Amino acid sequence: GENHTDFPATAFTYEVTISNSGTNGKFKSIYSGEETTFNLSDLRPATEYHVRVSATCSFLEGCVSELVSFTTESCEPDPPAPPKLVNKTKNSLSLQWKASNDNGCKITSFLLEWDEGKDGIFKECYFGHLKQCKLTKLSPSTKYSFRLAAKNDIGISGFSETALYYTSGSVPPPPLPPKLIQTGVTWMSLQWSPPNGVSSNELLTYTLEMEDESSGYGFQPKQNGEELACTLRNLRRNTSYKFRVFAHNNEGKSNPSEAVEYTTAPDKPGPPSKPSIKGKIHAHAVKIMWESPKDNGGSEIHSYVVEMSETLNGNKWNTVFSGSARECVCDHLKPGTWYRLRVYCVSTAGQSQASDALAVQTAAVVPGPCQPIRLASKAKPRELTLRWGPPSIDGGAKVTDYSVEMANSEKDEHNLVYQGSDLECTVSSLLPGRTYCFWVKATNKAGCGPYSKSEISTAPGPPDQCGIPVLFCKTATCVVISWESPSCNGAEISEYRLEWGRMEGSMHIIYIGPCLSYEVKGLTPATTYYCRVQAVNVAGVGLFGDTSVVTTPASVPAVVSVLQVLEEEHVESHSVSLSTSLAIQWEEPCCHGSEITGYNIEYGEKQLVTVNNATGCVLESLQPDTVYRIRVQAVNSLGTGPFSHSIKAKTKPLPPDPPHLECLVFSHQSLKLKWGEGPSKALIANPPQFNLQMEDKFGRFVTIYNGSCHTYKVQRLSESTVYNFKIQAYNDAGEGQFSEVYTFATIKSPPASLKAPKVHQLGINLCEVTWDSLQPMKGDAIVYILQLISGRDVDQVYKGPETSFRFTNFQINCEYRFRVCAGRQYQDSAGLQELYGPYSPSTLFSSQRQELVVQCTDTTKEIAKARKKTLTDEQFAFLILVGFATVGVLFAVIIQYYVIK
Repeated sequence: GENHTDFPATAFTYEVTISNSGTNGKFKSIYSGEETTFNLSDLRPATEYHVRVSATCSFLEGCVSELVSFTTESCEPDPPAPPKLVNKTKNSLSLQWKASNDNGCKITSFLLEWDEGKDGIFKECYFGHLKQCKLTKLSPSTKYSFRLAAKNDIGISGFSETALYYTSGSVPPPPLPPKLIQTGVTWMSLQWSPPNGVSSNELLTYTLEMEDESSGYGFQPKQNGEELACTLRNLRRNTSYKFRVFAHNNEGKSNPSEAVEYTTAPDKPGPPSKPSIKGKIHAHAVKIMWESPKDNGGSEIHSYVVEMSETLNGNKWNTVFSGSARECVCDHLKPGTWYRLRVYCVSTAGQSQASDALAVQTAAVVPGPCQPIRLASKAKPRELTLRWGPPSIDGGAKVTDYSVEMANSEKDEHNLVYQGSDLECTVSSLLPGRTYCFWVKATNKAGCGPYSKSEISTAPGPPDQCGIPVLFCKTATCVVISWESPSCNGAEISEYRLEWGRMEGSMHIIYIGPCLSYEVKGLTPATTYYCRVQAVNVAGVGLFGDTSVVTTPASVPAVVSVLQVLEEEHVESHSVSLSTSLAIQWEEPCCHGSEITGYNIEYGEKQLVTVNNATGCVLESLQPDTVYRIRVQAVNSLGTGPFSHSIKAKTKPLPPDPPHLECLVFSHQSLKLKWGEGPSKALIANPPQFNLQMEDKFGRFVTIYNGSCHTYKVQRLSESTVYNFKIQAYNDAGEGQFSEVYTFATIKSPPASLKAPKVHQLGINLCEVTWDSLQPMKGDAIVYILQLISGRDVDQVYKGPETSFRFTNFQINCEYRFRVCAGRQYQDSAGLQELYGPYSPSTLFSSQRQELVVQCTDTTKEIAKARKKTLTDEQFAFLILVGFATVGVLFAVIIQYYVIK
């Protein structure tokens, strides 16, 4: 063969060229790239093409390949051109068309469709081989739509573009004159309707003409089209224009409609001049005047509107005048206040812009009366701090100062006590509990305002110190306190304040009121208390009197405040059964001056138990799983105290009985035990736990399992050995009794697996098989079974106590395998029994060689050789196991991915 330079596959670039004008025609490149396949598209039907390819490398260019020729298949024709109108009348249309490209199969017929002049669904109007068609019995001046398709033996083409043609008609009648829809200052909207007696399918266009008499050019066209409305702009305000409309169709132009005349709207007038003051400015009124606007907008002004704002910068304007006059009086004004005034005018065209604003201030007057004098702070016996408010009417000018005068009565002489700009002053050197008259007036630049009168009294003094209160013990928990009223110092005593406490330095108020005695209840017996009294009037609080002391007598004990039931772990005596007993504990209450001697405990149906001076008790002989209501009271030498609050306590149910124990599976090293029925935990509110114990070699029972399961496998046991077990159930109610002792025994263990036997060829037709020996197991004799494996057949060739066997009569040029297992013989009640262990690995023996090939199935070297030979049973079973495992893993992955997710 020839020598070729080796290039990597990715080093080539291929160029594909194609020609449809013969083998010597012009070829056009259609693909250049590294791919070796390319799909040709956009080919013409029924056309012969020639294709060639060339390869190039980065530095070499190969020769062009041989040409490959092929012809594309024929197909349906191309869509034809729209049909053309040859002739038309009022009732007929003559159409003609040309054939399209037949794409390799001759055109046999044409399909012409039309919409019947209804702008709806197309229907067939001609189907045949001719290239022309005449449609008759049509409506005049009507639009018809047509489309054409060609057909050959392969199929029908797509439709051509839609062609629109009209039948002949007559000139339309003149339309109705245009109507005015809306008019503005410089624009006007007109609308008209089609002429009467014209079909709705006939296409009409309209021409709108307008005449402006001031221009002298007559009617001029303003719009031409199919629209039935027009908006004319850039017109002059308040001017009359004439309009008329023409209708057009394919036959010509109609006569004009009647001419109508419409006028544009006038424009808004311009703003009037800025208002000016006329005459003198008064405190409550001002007169203004203004001039008419320079531009009235083309219409007469019929009214003026004056607006006023009370602030110089605000945007709130109020109308104060509306009329045809050009002056007005603005009254009801505030003195000394700034106002802004503006004017706008109104004509038939609308409202003008407002004029510039005029700012004017009214004249000021004297201020009004000040707000009455009142106390700025709490009145004192010899001093008053006074405050007043500015006048609600300042007269239009700022108040500069205030004058305050005082007198003992209205008839006495007035004395000036303050003059200044502040709204507050202090008057001192007064007498307590006296009423004084005060006058205040305000002054501005216009003068002094009227006086404002007030009467204010000085505060009275606080009461004197109270005397020591008198105490009387009414009961052990109640003391009556009484006291005398001190001097009131000019003001009636309104209340008394009583302080009470167990320590002289930490007393608190327990009574506020007008009474001269008070009864204190709920006291602790045998306790010392302190108290003192204070008087209060409108002037203040008097000093506290001296402290009085009293000690209440002894009484029965207080109520037991803390009572609780002890949990099992807090009960000191472990012999107490919480199924028939409840242990309670409480805190010792206050003895109230007499030592507590014992307690009464009430529980159940008002059963009463008395205990000595202890803070705990065990209630026995109760019903299991029962709720009891318990309360306690203390007892001393003076009697029994009140019962404590009741608590509810429930005894626990009785502990569960031990379950029946049985052995499910016996083995030489383990025993699988089962007890109970094992119900679902969701069905039992308090599922029991189990304590399984086994007897050890010292005769002691030790726990081997503790939990809620109903089965347990005991492992690491000796063969053919008897074991003793017992079981106990327990729950929240406590531990139940142990069951009776159950006895189970393990079975004998099979012998261990032997090593692969050894085979020695002694002659052409004789070989010796030997294997390792095992010691007797606990006095039981050992026997051996030798098996011969040939293909899939297994035969037992020896059974006995020997460790060797001579095998004869085997065939030459054959392969054999030997395997051996050990068994133990023992006597039981049923007679002589045999228990065999697993077989050893097989040994390969080939009868055509003198050398022995010994091979264990677990070495890598033998597995490689065995693949070339027949599989053994172990290998065949191993392959089946691997196959099932692989299928199981695949199913698990599929279920995990597609089902669970």
